[in-house]
Amino acid sequence: MNPFRLSLQALATLIPLALLAIFVFLTAYSWPAIHFNGVRFLFSSTWNLGNLYADPVVRDGYSIAVGAQYGIAVFIVGTLASSVIALLIAIPVGIGVALFLSEYAPRRMLSVLSQIAELLAMVPSVVYGLWGLQVLAPIVLRDISPVVSRTLGFIPFFSGPATSGYNLLTAGLVLALMVVPVISSTLIEAMQRVPTDVRESCFALGATRAEMIGKILLPMVRTPLIGAAILALGRALGETMAVLMVSGGALNYLPSTIFSPITSMAAFIASQLDSALQDPSGMAVRSLAEIALVLLVIAVIVNVIARLLTYQVRGARHG
Repeated sequence: MNPFRLSLQALATLIPLALLAIFVFLTAYSWPAIHFNGVRFLFSSTWNLGNLYADPVVRDGYSIAVGAQYGIAVFIVGTLASSVIALLIAIPVGIGVALFLSEYAPRRMLSVLSQIAELLAMVPSVVYGLWGLQVLAPIVLRDISPVVSRTLGFIPFFSGPATSGYNLLTAGLVLALMVVPVISSTLIEAMQRVPTDVRESCFALGATRAEMIGKILLPMVRTPLIGAAILALGRALGETMAVLMVSGGALNYLPSTIFSPITSMAAFIASQLDSALQDPSGMAVRSLAEIALVLLVIAVIVNVIARLLTYQVRGARHG
């Protein structure tokens, strides 16, 4: 067999092997916490490190801090809710940006604006977090929240006044801004690959540009759109610093409205790691590793679902 092909195959296996190695490490390291916490770890809303200055006690055969409880339902809900809100905002905005740049913007502006969109994807998350902290959070509290309450207040999830700008809505908006470039840049490339003769044939039959976009262009980029949405969801699920800075740091209670403070799993790991390292029993750090394992499993499940959807769309197109 060709040595070059063998070397490429070896390099290609590094990615699944790295993922497997991370999964095995997290599982092995958090195994005592998995045994101790059980299923209640996923459904309990109480996280308490306990008394880190007292001698650990033995419970169910494991050494833990006095009064310690580990439950992450709050963080799972915060992660999923903020990511869903981000996608609900980012997908239509990303499609609109891609359509404008590929179909309406002058050709000489396309390369410049496309590069700007790609540069936004490279901005460090802490920069978005600082912007959200100092600029967006006051705007959400002062301007956006009253409009949302007046418009959608008949739905309980959108009712009630916002008492702070650091909440689920702000986290979702910051995440949306971070993932829009991922969606738009992917769609721009996909739209540019649509053959010109397909567009011209549509116009020759008397279709308007809007009809061409709705009936030809968007269906042809449906698969890249699914891929872009999953990439955006992956970034939103794993985002740490930006969410940590604008989410409000909720602990031990579930969000009741879109104006409630939240905490995501990744942000909580970052915020609690220093305190957890002070636990003499080590169970707190292992429980944080269990959170990371749950987050990894959610990301894998999301990608598997996306792959199935992509195959289904391709099968329907070729069928």
